[in-house]
Amino acid sequence: MTSADRPAQVPLSSLPKALLVGVRLPGVSEPEFEASLDELERLVKTLGYRVVSRITQTRGTLAPTAVLGEGKLVELAALTGGSGHAGVEVERVKDKARIRREAIEAGKTFPTDDDDDDDQPGEQPDARGKAPADTDDLQLIAVDHEISPSQLRNLERATGITVLDRTGVIIEIFHRHAHSREARMQVEIARLRYESPRVRESPRGKERQAGRGSGEAGLELDRRKIRDRIAELKEQLEAIQKEYSVRRAQRQKARRVALVGYTNAGKSSLMRALTGSDVYVENKLFATLDTTVRALAPEVEPRILISDTVGFIKKLPHDLVASFKSTLDEASEASLLLHVVDASDPSWQAQLTVTREVLTEIGAHAVPSRLLMNKVDCLTDDALLALRAEQPEAWFLSAKRPADVAELRQKIIAFFESNYVHAEVLVPFSEQRLLAEMHATMNVLGTRYEEAGVFVDVRCEAAALDRLSASLPEGSVTLIQDA
Repeated sequence: MTSADRPAQVPLSSLPKALLVGVRLPGVSEPEFEASLDELERLVKTLGYRVVSRITQTRGTLAPTAVLGEGKLVELAALTGGSGHAGVEVERVKDKARIRREAIEAGKTFPTDDDDDDDQPGEQPDARGKAPADTDDLQLIAVDHEISPSQLRNLERATGITVLDRTGVIIEIFHRHAHSREARMQVEIARLRYESPRVRESPRGKERQAGRGSGEAGLELDRRKIRDRIAELKEQLEAIQKEYSVRRAQRQKARRVALVGYTNAGKSSLMRALTGSDVYVENKLFATLDTTVRALAPEVEPRILISDTVGFIKKLPHDLVASFKSTLDEASEASLLLHVVDASDPSWQAQLTVTREVLTEIGAHAVPSRLLMNKVDCLTDDALLALRAEQPEAWFLSAKRPADVAELRQKIIAFFESNYVHAEVLVPFSEQRLLAEMHATMNVLGTRYEEAGVFVDVRCEAAALDRLSASLPEGSVTLIQDA
């Protein structure tokens, strides 16, 4: 991405305002609940909003009508200026909305048990119940759950503003950040699948409409158009992916390393440091959606290719995983996976679990891997010592430190060379074309020309040596036992 493509910085005060909604369900600890809301806030900020408030509730299940219990729903409507009506008695809701609004203006709070439909404002201050001063002109409610189309519509009806669930937020971010043609098509497929059950029925939706088939409803027509568009995109995507599969096949013999991990763990920064390329780096979730492949720099023989993959996240929509399968194939076809973890994030263990679950889903769990604890420059000395004791097999570094990156480069090279065999190969003069392939796929230590042909001293993977042997006369390869 060029500098012209990068979004200009917008003053925080001018960003549209958003409010978060979360329900703490049984089995979810308070720290887990808060961490999930914090992550949703970062997602919403990436989408271009300023989060100014949160509405939370503890319940056994999500309310089937509009996620929140009636009391909390009225409290939410008081903040947004909505009616609070989502299929319950209108006059009663209006009375409760008035009570809530008056309490907010008086600086009072509400009971935390919102399953009590007759709750009244409490007299004691409570940080969760107070309305922030900056809730005027809210433009988005983001719900930290995947909710049904009817729950989403009821929330919008009760609050009067746009509502997105967690899946909708992620898909919208993907839509805005996709740049390559393949990524844009992948995201559009996922977006259409998400929107299809949420297509709203117009007042005339069930009427027969001239020219639209005998009795075909407008709603069904809209959904059929979505299905047709998905089929069209899939067909186009298959053609692109065939082209990409040819490119991947050409790289099949190369040594390949894939950077995988949670979104914003520092993969792109590490990619830039390892390859010296101008990879787009920004402190935002899902800043990278398009897989980038570059050679390790300074280059070695044979070349080592580094690929930066799309980041993972908790509750990553299944349709996005399915749509980006070809992109994620870079991970499943790699020789080595580097699990990049933000060591400074308190929830890094949960994030690593998510990464491993997605890798298992795409069939990449069997690929050799190493754990990279990145951003150690953000840790205190004591925290770093504790982490080293907890993860003794991990590689610790900061992508911002050139010395750390140089050490990582040597570890990557050492990984590939650890399984190398040493051999001398006699290449007849009639097979000189093989010399270029040997330089591309093996570490050539030296050559000498004799009457029988060219003797090449190589270190390489056993599989590469076997492939070469198949193209040479019997007895052309002699293994060397290193001291």
